[in-house]
Amino acid sequence: MMKQEAKEDVKQKILDGAKHLFARKGFEGTTVRQICDEAGVALALVSYHFGGKENVFYALFDSLEPGLLKETYDLTDPESDFRKFILEFVRFRMSEPELINILQQEVMMQSPRLEKLQEVMFPVWLLLRNILQAGKEQGQFQFESLKHTMYVVVGTLVYSRTSSFLEPLLESIPGASTKESFEEVVAYTTQYILNGLQRK
Repeated sequence: MMKQEAKEDVKQKILDGAKHLFARKGFEGTTVRQICDEAGVALALVSYHFGGKENVFYALFDSLEPGLLKETYDLTDPESDFRKFILEFVRFRMSEPELINILQQEVMMQSPRLEKLQEVMFPVWLLLRNILQAGKEQGQFQFESLKHTMYVVVGTLVYSRTSSFLEPLLESIPGASTKESFEEVVAYTTQYILNGLQRK
């Protein structure tokens, strides 16, 4: 039992080290040696446990199941479902900022690993599409193009608030707070997106 626990501990250290490095340096900019140094394990252990760097990358997403997929969405009240979807996505984004950074990098680079990421995220985007479609059909949301609306909503959810790039600028604005609670981030994100959908 102890041997199995030690094995799992080493694997988790490798995954944690890789996640940190991939988020900061990108997949291509990270070496197996750097992952092992970050994890504090012997160089051979990445190959032993995962078979290589690419499999470490895929393992980061293999067990990924955002909490929003565990919620119930019956689509009888699409706006309520959409609010719940946004809340759970923001929770995921704030709890896994490094995975979100990796996802952003892979999409921007159009990497050969995108197919795996599409498999992981497809159920999330399918749920979003169904909520938006139901909202339009029931007159709760107003938009012309479902495709365009999907891109804008996904862009807002995935690409916002994952970087400190604007923080120095915002700190120079009197009364502007850069420290916001989870509840505030959810409220601001929800308000912004729903205003764009011109809900009735």
